[in-house]
Amino acid sequence: MDPNDLARRIYDDGIIGLPGAFEREWVKQLDEDVDVAFREALARADGAVGRGPNRYYVEIHPEQLRGFVELATHPWINGVCTAVLGPDYQIVEVGFDVPLAGAVDQPWHRDFPMPPITKTERKLDSLAINVTTVDTEPDMGPFEIAPGTQFDDDAEFEHGMFPPKSAYPRYEERAVRKFPQMGDISIRSALTIHRGTTNHSQKSRPVLVLGVDAPGGVNGERHDLAVTEGFWATLPDSLRRHLQCPVVQTLRPITQKHTIEGLVMGAS
Repeated sequence: MDPNDLARRIYDDGIIGLPGAFEREWVKQLDEDVDVAFREALARADGAVGRGPNRYYVEIHPEQLRGFVELATHPWINGVCTAVLGPDYQIVEVGFDVPLAGAVDQPWHRDFPMPPITKTERKLDSLAINVTTVDTEPDMGPFEIAPGTQFDDDAEFEHGMFPPKSAYPRYEERAVRKFPQMGDISIRSALTIHRGTTNHSQKSRPVLVLGVDAPGGVNGERHDLAVTEGFWATLPDSLRRHLQCPVVQTLRPITQKHTIEGLVMGAS
């Protein structure tokens, strides 16, 4: 796959899917690590942030994932991030969403307000990489996205993220539900209008999120990524250049700063 062609698709649609990026055994290990981190986060105050009923987000440090290096150095991810954001892109976020049984439709939204460079130059300065840890089935509340809406700009967007309900027909007309399987990844602009849908099953649908910024991007200000000295020493130089976060002796659990759910994320 030509990264430049994939980059053009992101600029056109706001999202691309890349099937079979990882072996299922690697994803099973990822699911185990996510489950451990989720249970730990639920057990402490402000560890897991609600994003609507029975829906949570947790931010973690890279070394909480045994497969972080394989993820962050995957050639598809590196190639697309370089093509869209430039060779000096930075990994600023590692986290995961967990829609549990009973999660309801989210309002249509983007994950943060449109940055000035996108408003004025229609240039994307961040990407979100998603990796499902389970096979997505129709009753599990699949992710729904409205392709081609990453540049929608309207003064009526509440908090710069939530379009007015009068705009919903546009998104519903474009809406595509995604059913990724274990091993698949997607790369998208988090500005593309999207939502999680109702989980009618009794199963959870965890999805890993890797957030990446171009130089000068500001999403890193919303996150507190860090690595220990020992972990840093094990990383290849090719990855270190994309991970300019604090190197510390002891990790502290992350309290998520970007509480979009505290705005209107509980609305139906």
